[in-house]
Amino acid sequence: MADGDLVSRKNDHLDIVLGARCAAPLAESGFARYRFAHCALPQLHMDNIDLSASFLGMTLRAPFLISSMTGGAQRAQTINRHLAEAAQTLGIALAIGSQRVAVESGVDHGLTRELRDLAPDVPLLSNIGAAQLADGSGTDWARRAVDMIGADALIVHLNPLQEAVQSGGDRDWRKVLQAIGELTARLDVPVVIKEVGAGISAQVALALVEAGVAVIDVAGAGGTSWAAVEAERAANAADKQVALAFADWGIPTAGAIVEVRRALPNTPLIASGGVRSGVDVAKAIRLGADLVGQAAAVLHSATLSTEAVVEHFDVMIRQLRVACFCTGSADLAALRHAPIYFGGLLADPVE
Repeated sequence: MADGDLVSRKNDHLDIVLGARCAAPLAESGFARYRFAHCALPQLHMDNIDLSASFLGMTLRAPFLISSMTGGAQRAQTINRHLAEAAQTLGIALAIGSQRVAVESGVDHGLTRELRDLAPDVPLLSNIGAAQLADGSGTDWARRAVDMIGADALIVHLNPLQEAVQSGGDRDWRKVLQAIGELTARLDVPVVIKEVGAGISAQVALALVEAGVAVIDVAGAGGTSWAAVEAERAANAADKQVALAFADWGIPTAGAIVEVRRALPNTPLIASGGVRSGVDVAKAIRLGADLVGQAAAVLHSATLSTEAVVEHFDVMIRQLRVACFCTGSADLAALRHAPIYFGGLLADPVE
């Protein structure tokens, strides 16, 4: 695909996600099916609750990852600068969007070590698509993506559904797992695998960890539907019909967290996809996540200013703190054992 076509596609994605056309979720994240047991006697000082988390050997002030958003369009430079400055201010992790355009074209669109300078004290993750790994140059591309921004880890995103319904998408995925295994053996930083909104099953997660993957981001259904986004971009009615049939496809995020955590009790796990409040964050951590990511929900703020991004996450952090307080949880370790209901009955989803 020509570089201009790639940039045009990235701009389309931004316009659609920012617009009202895909604003309403088309699938359920599953978080609404869970409710915490309220603790009427917390015996805590809410201001002293410890929300810190560890990721990639670094301490975060709260268990948040600004998830991958955009990496190809010119306006991504401003967006990523706002995100990097906010991540540093908040003490949370940042993952940038796909670097495919920058790696292929050599035009960085702001994806440079300036981001590392803006966020020197927090985890910074680069990003490349899994389908691009299998063409023989994948490891070289990955190294360039990491070096480009001075990243602490590399995200490899899995998006087979999006590729399947996208005009000109990558259809041949036969060597992707092998390529991921080769990459993890050769790359100097940890590899994180994430879906883009259809979820990762336990079976796939096990295969990925066996291939050397260090962290799994389940990125389940309930947030942005990339099938629906591609339906908006479709050039004809038939292509749109094909894509729309999969608009609510995927494993709900809450279910994916539980399934993968049961299969991999010791693997660092990120939850993203349909996380809309700090209460959802609390539920994700209770279900087994170590970190929780948001992308589309913060994208509008990222187009405005660093301060708007900080304000967005300040609200999320305050909500998470209240959830901890009202479950009697002094820290995230305690939150992981807070009583929770599923279908009206007390449950322990992780066991």
